[in-house]
Amino acid sequence: MQWSAALLLALLAGSAAWTLVTVWRAESANPPIGRFAEVDGLRVHYTDQGQGRPLILVHGASTSLLDFHASIGGALAARYRVIALDRLGHGYSERPADAWPNPLAQARILYSLARELGLERPILVGHSWGGSVVLAYLLAYPGEAAGAVLLAGVTHPWEGGVAWYNDLAGVPVLGSLFAYTLGGALGPLAIDGGITQVMAPDPVPDGYRSRTGVDLGLRPRTFLANAEDMRRLSPFLAEQRAGYARIQVPLLLITGDRDDVVPAWNHADRLIPEVPGARQVAIPGAGHGLHHTRGDLVVRLIEDFVAETDAAHGAGH
Repeated sequence: MQWSAALLLALLAGSAAWTLVTVWRAESANPPIGRFAEVDGLRVHYTDQGQGRPLILVHGASTSLLDFHASIGGALAARYRVIALDRLGHGYSERPADAWPNPLAQARILYSLARELGLERPILVGHSWGGSVVLAYLLAYPGEAAGAVLLAGVTHPWEGGVAWYNDLAGVPVLGSLFAYTLGGALGPLAIDGGITQVMAPDPVPDGYRSRTGVDLGLRPRTFLANAEDMRRLSPFLAEQRAGYARIQVPLLLITGDRDDVVPAWNHADRLIPEVPGARQVAIPGAGHGLHHTRGDLVVRLIEDFVAETDAAHGAGH
């Protein structure tokens, strides 16, 4: 028994040490690339590129604003003023220590940042988990956004729970122990499989892992934040969906018909009849990472949506 306990402690100590190395490597390879703003008492990391009509990009789970910089952000910044931000607890944005920053709380941060930057009636673009934040913004601040685009956006509750490691992360003490030891040590070995699932059925784009900085998500605090986001989102959406009929701005839902991560049948398809101004474009053969695998098409769809939205808004004045 003593030998077993000693071996276990040695394993945990080695894993904790390797986790520190993993954190150092991830942050050294992916330092902050933007600016920091103090927003409602929290330090938020964001980038601000281009000029003209403001667009705000909100990333999904297990990633950061680098996800857009490695995909559609540059192309959009050639025509618009594009703001991308790290959601709370992800990338280099701070996370509150005393409460879960649900999509509504994150929408409030988004709104405060938009006001600080002087953005008038921006168009919001949210991928995956970020879609819930965009919808919360539209509900909390009616009239403050000109429209929104959801890219494979999460909109409704789902059955089946979340991955085992996200559940484990929520167990008091044990979850943190896992995150700071075995999770940090084993995560790098499993991350490629997760990336493959997100891109399926398409191949993973060359250099995706390094360009998107997804290894930042393996840092213990970020891992715990992401796990909490995943565990608690579905119950939150069960309540948020009750207000969708109140959304009055144009809403474009871009989905992939091969997306098994956030399937349209449980999200976009259910949102369409609930939001008067919503319409959907399903991309044949595309999976969840459609802004990477179908980037040119996604950019064109967003550009057309912005032009149509602004033309309609101008016609009303």
